[in-house]
Order: sequence, then C-alpha cells, then structure tokens
Amino acid sequence: MVDGDTDFEYKKKSSWDIFSDEQIDSAFDFCNGYISFLSKVKTEREAVDEIKKIVESKKKKLFLNKHAGAAVVAKGSRPISEGVRLIISHMDSPRLDLKQVPLFEDGDCNLALLETHYYGGIKKFQWLTIPLALHGVVVKQDGSKINLSIGEKPDDPVFCVPDLLPHLSHEVQDNKKLRDAIQGESLDIAIGNRPFKNNNKDDEKKDGNNKLKKMVLQKLHEEYGLVEEDFVSADIEAVPAYQPREIGFDRALIGGYGQDDRVCVYTSLQAIMDVENPVYTSIALFVDKEEIGSEGNTSAQAMAFLRLILKQLDSDADIDKVMMNSQVISADVDAAVTPNYKQVFELKNASSLGNGVGMSKYTGHGGKYSANDAPAEYVGEIRSMLNSQNIPWQTGELGKVDKGGGGTVAKYFSRMGMNVIDLGPPVLSMHAPFEITSKLDVYAAYLAYKKFLSSE
Repeated sequence: MVDGDTDFEYKKKSSWDIFSDEQIDSAFDFCNGYISFLSKVKTEREAVDEIKKIVESKKKKLFLNKHAGAAVVAKGSRPISEGVRLIISHMDSPRLDLKQVPLFEDGDCNLALLETHYYGGIKKFQWLTIPLALHGVVVKQDGSKINLSIGEKPDDPVFCVPDLLPHLSHEVQDNKKLRDAIQGESLDIAIGNRPFKNNNKDDEKKDGNNKLKKMVLQKLHEEYGLVEEDFVSADIEAVPAYQPREIGFDRALIGGYGQDDRVCVYTSLQAIMDVENPVYTSIALFVDKEEIGSEGNTSAQAMAFLRLILKQLDSDADIDKVMMNSQVISADVDAAVTPNYKQVFELKNASSLGNGVGMSKYTGHGGKYSANDAPAEYVGEIRSMLNSQNIPWQTGELGKVDKGGGGTVAKYFSRMGMNVIDLGPPVLSMHAPFEITSKLDVYAAYLAYKKFLSSE
C-alpha cells in the first residue's frame, strides 16, 4: 500500500494498524468458527463431510467428486460464457498413511506396530513421540464401509512412533544429516503391548507366535468386525491427536494440524457462503492430493470435474471459452518468515505473520521452474481490489532464489487459459504437525476471497 499522496515508497503495514477495533473483534469471532472447523476436520474425507453440512444450511449448489472432491457454486447474473470467478483450495495435508499390510509385532520389544508410508513433504523427525489418532475408512469384503476415528475423544487411546533415547543416539542419529537421521521405513506406530491369551491351554499351544498381533486383531474384530485382510481396502491416516489452540498471551495466533491448506478451505467456503447474487458465477473448488503432486481423480488435475460443473450450469456453453474468460485464485498458504532462520528468506519479498494475506505472483524453484507466473495485468487487478477494500496484503515468495521452492495448483488452471494468482495467509512451521497462523491474516483471506467472488 502507498501512504498518502506524497509518499511514493511501498511499505508493508501490519494488519493491526489497518483493521479497526471492530474489524479485529470480527476477526477473532470469525476464527472461533475456524478453530472449531480444524478440530473436526483432519482428513480430506472429513473436510468433504463438513462442507456438505455447512452448504446444506444455505441455498448454494453443491457438487461432489467421489470421496474427496467438492465444489460450491453461487450462480451469477451474467452468462458463464463471460467467465467465472473460481477459488481453489486443497483439503489434504501431510501425514502418515498406513500400508496395505501394516500390522506386525516386534517380539524383541514386545510391541505390536503399524507400518506407515508418509504422505507429502514432512520432516520425519517431527512425527516421532507425538500422540497420533487414526482416521479413515475401511471397505470390508462384503462392500460395507467402516469409518474410523480413534484417538480424538478424551477416553480414546492414542498411538505413537517411538524414538531413541539421547544416551544411545550418537552413532545412529546424531552424526547424520537431519533428513537422514530418521528413515521413512522406521516410522512405525506403536499400538499394543498385551499378548493374546487363550484360556484353552491346548489351543494356546497351537496359537504359536504373534500373540501381540493376534490381540490387536481380536480387538479390531470385536469393536469393528474387521479382519486383517480388510486393511488392503482401507484409507487410514495417522494424524496428530491434539486439538487446535490459541497461541500467545494475546490469543492472536492459532496453532493446529493441517492449516496448510484447510485455512484456505474454511475461508473460501465461508466466503462463498456469504456471497449473495454475484455478477459472475462464483465457484469454490476443493481438491485432494496437492501435497503429492495433484495426481489422481480427485486432484486439481482432474479437470473433468470442473468441466462437468460448467456443463451442468450451461449445457450450451463453450467450456474452453468459459475457461479463457475466467479469473482464478489459487488459495494456498504462503511461508511465513521464521525466527532463527531468517537467512533463507529474502525479507523484502517474504510474508510475515500479521501483515495480511500473502500474494504470490509466482512459485516454482530454480529460475521459476514449474511455476505459474501471473501476468502484471492480473496482479494489478487483484492489488487494486485489495486496496479498494483496505484489506491487508503483502507479497510473498518461498525463500531466497536457489534456496528451495515449491508449487501450488495454480499452474494446472493457467494451462487452461485462465488468469491465476496465489493468494493465502502465511503459515509458520508449514508441514509440521502443529502449524501457526495469525487470526488477522485468516480474516484478511476471508475478506479477500469474498470480495473476489462478488467482484464485477
């Protein structure tokens, strides 16, 4: 933002200086709903379920793409041939997925464990020694479906990946690079210590080994009617078992799992819920599999879903023309400048907590490789929109040049001829089991998305 008529210098401003006291109160109230949403939604399937509940309460059109894709539509007054206003966010987050044959026992340690395959870009050491919950779905042999959520209720058990004590870690961990100290294959979750006991001594002799594993299988069968083969047709995710919390003496920050990218899921969902009689047809699209490259039939690259929605809105529409005329926000989080590691950020072009929604003209890495690079004209439109509403914003890049990088779903939609820009709140400790956002940035994202969807 430019200050006054005579100050031509661009200066980042704190949201605390831009928002009025009333807006700050509104931001805190808004984030109460967001914290509640985070506490209920820890998987992409659960996100779809919650979206369905919220949409049912208002007159908006809901489209579903299988188990992990959704779209909410507010029909505009202009024909869709003139384009739509589209916001895309992703519902998946980094986690530990169970393998198809996960259950085993380690007789030396007297532990029953689950094998996992980590999902997305994680720092593996962050997933050790934290309480984990198991969420997901199991499809049994007869086709019936069992929904699992174990570890969230106060009286539920939780699960954990054990770590090595520091007294013995010198050779096997301490002298290695951080990313090599914990191997992905070692992220096994401890789930039991009690062996199966057969009261019939003759049968007990036949039982042989794997008594710890048998005890777990017995419990799963008693409570859920499951057998071991049912794991083959299951999507079970191990996620942090703790709840989102306010952070700081001022309660101005939010800590919780999965804020990348469910903060954008929630803010864009609330934005389209609050849009009334838009000029252009508005769509909030919620996708899966972003954290592993947007592959699969529920991902951003599954364009058949979007084409189907547009055809249902206007069966005579030229879908390519609709896309060419559309404007898009890729609603994904930005990297917040991190204390103690500021050396990897170029501070003039990096986002900080509390300075508003982060606008990224481009992502990519190593010379903007694999990036969507929004044209100046479109960046100018978004900038003008934000300034006209006095919505706090800041520019954001993912670190210094050649220090790393990353990508979003923006490039998939720009390939279809759409104008696309990345716009989302900055996140501290991104991809960690406990990420941090600023309440004012969350609210700024909501205001930005709402204005975009209702723009003329």
